[in-house]
Amino acid sequence: MSLAVIILTYNEEIHIQRSIASVKSIADQIFVIDSFSSDRTAELAEAAGAKVLQNNFINHAKQFQWGLDNAQIKADWVMRLDADEIIEPDLQEEINNKLPSLPSNVVGINLRRKHIFMGRWVRYGGRYPLVLLRIWRNGQGRIEDRWMDEHMVVWGGKTITLKGGFSDCNLNDITFFTNKHNKYATREAVDVLNQRYRLFIRDNSLSRESTSFQAAAKRWLKENVYNKLPFTISALLYFIWRYVFQLGFLDGRSGLIYHFLQGYWYRFLVGAKIMEIESAFSTVETNSERIKLLERITGLCLEETEK
Repeated sequence: MSLAVIILTYNEEIHIQRSIASVKSIADQIFVIDSFSSDRTAELAEAAGAKVLQNNFINHAKQFQWGLDNAQIKADWVMRLDADEIIEPDLQEEINNKLPSLPSNVVGINLRRKHIFMGRWVRYGGRYPLVLLRIWRNGQGRIEDRWMDEHMVVWGGKTITLKGGFSDCNLNDITFFTNKHNKYATREAVDVLNQRYRLFIRDNSLSRESTSFQAAAKRWLKENVYNKLPFTISALLYFIWRYVFQLGFLDGRSGLIYHFLQGYWYRFLVGAKIMEIESAFSTVETNSERIKLLERITGLCLEETEK
């Protein structure tokens, strides 16, 4: 059974050769969907054996779906991999051994991701394992059409979970980390505001049948509990839950930095952006006006989403 891997990139020369090398032993096709990088990403990817396609970036969901629609995928299975992620040797072996023997009713495979921050594995605070659907039968999976927290969804069968190592190990510094999460916060604010105001069509296809149970449960809790609380309370409660009750303090000083930035500062920032935008919304009345205002504030192109 053959496997194609799709990797999205923008200025990932620090990571791209490493990620491609980690799937060389399992992949029959490797596609890099590049957002016109200004560094050597495309050159290095081609030198490593990948097929590089370029497309203007709107958001991760649309970029990945463009890759699915435009890459000439001939493999039986498809994998989603981020440029800063690594498939470790034990998982490589597990995929090679198990993929050919899976029954036809298995259409998706979940992987257990670990997060490496400042050179250390974040083991606590609910961050391991993150069970994500990352491999699916060709033609039986797609990516959710969302601005943030998009997941793969499958149909026509069940999913299983492999045990091997799969790590998110970004080599950039904390300035990069905070800049990235600032952009993420803007996109997540758009999704929350869409939930509240029904600005455009929402993709509600995520379920325990279409992806991992963990991902579906987290989505339900976020949209039905967390997003309905004042962010000044919810962000603090979430950090306490992660750092104290889920033992995040056992991750040491680097863990404190990670859990505070990702589990409190980021969540608080999302809430602050929502508050700012909702204040601006008070000056308009229709959703069409809200979308135009949201585009001006965020700099995002929402017309494609609206369509």
